[in-house]
Amino acid sequence: MTPVTPPTAKMPLRGEFRVDLAMAQHVSWRAGGAIARAYFPADRDDLGAFLHNLRHDEPLLFVGLGSNLLVRDGGFDGTAVFTHGALKTLRLEASGLIYAEAGVASPKLARFAANHDFSDAEFLAGVPGTVGGALAMNAGCYGHETWDFVEKLLMVDRHGALIERNPSEFSVAYRHVGLNAACDEWFAGAWLRFPPGDGPAARERIRALLESRIKSQPLSLANAGSVFRNPPGDHAARLIEAAGLKGCTIGGARVSEMHSNFIVNSDSAATASEIEMLIDHVRDVVGEKFGVELRREVRIVGERLRNE
Repeated sequence: MTPVTPPTAKMPLRGEFRVDLAMAQHVSWRAGGAIARAYFPADRDDLGAFLHNLRHDEPLLFVGLGSNLLVRDGGFDGTAVFTHGALKTLRLEASGLIYAEAGVASPKLARFAANHDFSDAEFLAGVPGTVGGALAMNAGCYGHETWDFVEKLLMVDRHGALIERNPSEFSVAYRHVGLNAACDEWFAGAWLRFPPGDGPAARERIRALLESRIKSQPLSLANAGSVFRNPPGDHAARLIEAAGLKGCTIGGARVSEMHSNFIVNSDSAATASEIEMLIDHVRDVVGEKFGVELRREVRIVGERLRNE
């Protein structure tokens, strides 16, 4: 652990603060309740100043593009910090590492790496979120995972201080990453090392990957990507389809006919409760039929409505 900068206590805030923010506008499922308080920082320094002045027991939620998140209909009684417009630095360093802040969209990082003649970053074009989200869940597809390439991390703590950490300070697994130390910190950025490659070939692989996603995933409908992690030696989509759940609906939520590990909100009429009920139903049916417990890949936060 290497402290980088202390928080700037007296720095005036330059971001945007909102209350009672409807999260259906800020998550890819286009459903869900409200966040009690939300802050859109201007940049990394502004984020540090905001956190430093925040009540230290305030529940905090860091949000990138909202592509892996559902806020229950009863809302989240805390503060959400939106990183996408603030933590957006992306650069190639003299060491050959790529530094990407947490709010950078993962597909943008994939294209940046290809344009600088690196290989193996193409999979990030298929990750519909930010670098921060990819780090937090070790996002991956097409044979690679984010943490295969991480050299160093930049964290921000609850007091707004920046801290550099090494990958050895984290427990990294399939779709899960945890900091070994018992402290509240969030990803602010990372230095990644990709092997040298052929830029035009990498860009062609990105094009082919995106074309494949369009053909195999319901990207035209509101969704949050893969709902469940793949169990060891199998695929969640195969199990869900084998259980006869393709097209299963609860209210406005539906198991996609195109890809059974996607739950879609096709006309934006589904509530968060309906989506969560369908997730639970799919998990229960697969468990009963095959004895396999599917684990969620998506994050669900907040409170249920009192009448549920």
